[in-house]
Amino acid sequence: MSAPLPVRRLVLLRHGQTEYNAAGRMQGHLDTDLTDLGRRQADLAARELATLRPHRIVTSDLRRAHDTARALGTHAEVPVETDPRLRETHLGDWQGLSHTDIDASSPGIRETWRSDSEFRPPGGESRLDVAARARPLVEELLSDAAWTADPVVLVAHGGTIAALTASLLALPVESWPVLGGLGNASWVQLSRYESEPPWRLDIWNATAAVAGDVL
Repeated sequence: MSAPLPVRRLVLLRHGQTEYNAAGRMQGHLDTDLTDLGRRQADLAARELATLRPHRIVTSDLRRAHDTARALGTHAEVPVETDPRLRETHLGDWQGLSHTDIDASSPGIRETWRSDSEFRPPGGESRLDVAARARPLVEELLSDAAWTADPVVLVAHGGTIAALTASLLALPVESWPVLGGLGNASWVQLSRYESEPPWRLDIWNATAAVAGDVL
């Protein structure tokens, strides 16, 4: 009889602050840069998460996530892998607009977007779409026999992390919005067991420094 697999931990880290975050603008797939504060946030989170001795670090290819991941890779001395499936939700026609722009043109529509995981902004993706493209990466990572006690860290975006977490936890779709927003450079931790339920939530919205920028 083979020995049971160890509990495997998955950490999902959101990127540091960008100018778009600070200004309340919608980013989606737009490739924006970290602010000076965002770089400091990324460094603080990296120093904390490096103590967990990550087994692998995989990041979205968008710069704000990739630069956050590089900070962690430097402190943890682990190479950074890139996978575009970890990109943020494509926000279609909303990309580049401010929250007030959208609210003025379509009152109440952002609340619909927040509360309905099947809703797609015009020309964009729903949270279900995002989970469907990101989850296969996690399934592929589970085939890595060397992934044992040390966590795998995925560096991504708030919407992607929320959608992926809800999918892994098998939450009913109508309950996905119960997972609130993540602060910049905050993280989530899940554990994978060889029993039911396989995925369990350990940590939501942890941060290395107090932040008031949950969006």
